[in-house]
Amino acid sequence: MKKQKNKLAGLQRRKAVSGYLFIMPFIIGFLAFMIKPLCQSLYMSFCDVQVESGSFTMVPIGITNYIQAFRVDPEFNRLLVEELTRMLYNTLAIMVFSFFVALILNQKFKGRALVRAIFFLPVILSSGVMLGLESNNSLISIIQASMEENASGVSITDAIQTILRTAGVGTRAFEKVFEIIDNIYDVAIASGIQIIIFLSGLQTISSSMYEAADIEGCTKWESLWKITFPMISSLFLVNWIYTIVDFCMRSDNEVIDKISTVMIEQINYGFSSAMSWIYFIIVIVFVAISSLIISRRVYYYD
Repeated sequence: MKKQKNKLAGLQRRKAVSGYLFIMPFIIGFLAFMIKPLCQSLYMSFCDVQVESGSFTMVPIGITNYIQAFRVDPEFNRLLVEELTRMLYNTLAIMVFSFFVALILNQKFKGRALVRAIFFLPVILSSGVMLGLESNNSLISIIQASMEENASGVSITDAIQTILRTAGVGTRAFEKVFEIIDNIYDVAIASGIQIIIFLSGLQTISSSMYEAADIEGCTKWESLWKITFPMISSLFLVNWIYTIVDFCMRSDNEVIDKISTVMIEQINYGFSSAMSWIYFIIVIVFVAISSLIISRRVYYYD
């Protein structure tokens, strides 16, 4: 028994070493290239940065920039609340969408490899040059305008929403649901990596577990909650953190646009640094709290 425990401990140690070796390039790069800019940005947030020709001077002013962000600036608080709210329901939508798409792609059917490749295309289309072509291509803009004209301004979601409001059912929750449906393209674009992660987890589940459940009389719905969810629950935590970080780096993030405007157009590095650190700390706290809640429901197995 003791020998078996030592063997398991050695296996866990080797897995930990392999994990650290895998992330070692990132750790080295972070320590070499990111620590100094982060510390400088933090110091700038407590200073009045006076830009001169070829140099700049930092005059310490305490927490004045932070007070200005919360009490003086007319937009920052509103944008912060709006973006955090949008991050929450978009993250939930992406998690649900990617999980059920992964369930579908894990089934056996003809052309499965082609369908998987199609669902992975958003990862390619949302990176680098392709994203720029997508957002700036005049041909795509013309096609989109033509489709809107041919549709005669009719939107199925708008029609259903009007019916529900007329019946007294239209609430704030329904508005968010319809907003997500209208933005389903953006949800699909942001779900490529999550689908792959969920799919890799689903493929590690032994088919014998489902066969045993069928013999015991479990329905597909019960197997989903009793087998599938527990076995890939750790991947929900991974995808949750990845999705939040990915959302905060999106080009349509209004808080980031506000910070960029203050930094580039107004040349106010101190104030923009303070807003950056406020947003960073709030997101980190949100990730920590939500990860703690999710991790308590995660099932780990050997």
